[in-house]
Amino acid sequence: MKTKLSDIIIGCMSWGVWGKNFSTKEMVDLIYFCVEEGNITFDHADIYGGYTTEAAFGKAFAESGLEREQVQLISKCGIQYITEERNENKIKHYDYSKEYIIWSVEQSLKNLKTDYLDVLLLHRPSPLMQSEEINEAVVKLQKEGKIIDFGVSNFNSSQMELLKKDTALTCNQLEFSLVQNSAIDQGTLDYLIKEDMKVMSWSPLGSFFNLETEQAKRIKQVLKPMSEKYNATSDQLLLAWILKHPCNVAPVIGTSNKERIKMSNQALQINLNLQDWFVLYEASRGHKVA
Repeated sequence: MKTKLSDIIIGCMSWGVWGKNFSTKEMVDLIYFCVEEGNITFDHADIYGGYTTEAAFGKAFAESGLEREQVQLISKCGIQYITEERNENKIKHYDYSKEYIIWSVEQSLKNLKTDYLDVLLLHRPSPLMQSEEINEAVVKLQKEGKIIDFGVSNFNSSQMELLKKDTALTCNQLEFSLVQNSAIDQGTLDYLIKEDMKVMSWSPLGSFFNLETEQAKRIKQVLKPMSEKYNATSDQLLLAWILKHPCNVAPVIGTSNKERIKMSNQALQINLNLQDWFVLYEASRGHKVA
């Protein structure tokens, strides 16, 4: 992978109308803060905010006066969402035609006020995707300098193998947390290590603090004494758990709270010992490992 991503990536899905609905001034301030903290990678998708958040961020980035090389921009394409911005869509679906991928990237570049994306991801796998056609789009975009790295999001091993038949993949952004760690059992993380692909984790806390499940209760029970042992917050320990995996994951954090961003960065310094990692793993699974 040509792009060296931040250890902690800033997810921008909630910056716009799907969340905080920040003003341009507030976005400028938050962009500055993240860059000063070393979180220079910003994760987007064309659909965020019903296809509006990229443009809101782009306006703020342009007004920030930062050089393009000071930040890294990730975006995703492929999901066709039912929204006023796309009133021709009658059902949620995926489009990975050559023409659409190229058009979508060009729209993202226009909205983000940039000439290139550091990373382009296909947002979710489609049953109808054709690797040859996707490759034609990627080759054209890379040749024109509009994207640097190309990868996927939410793809399993066989779906990645299908694309790798024609196209070099550098990364996969998938759901991985203590709460949702099926990527371990499914062998997806093993595959990514074997293929030397970068791993990004969306929802790295697994919406843990909003859960009232039996799993969440088990995890909370073991987190309390562990927080005292490591002098760390629960969310820092949840990040430390996924950071210990040898796939070298980069969490994509959804918070826009400055203090929580700082605390997330501090999780990089926590090294869970082997047995504590398995204590948390057992609490998540509800039974001992085999």
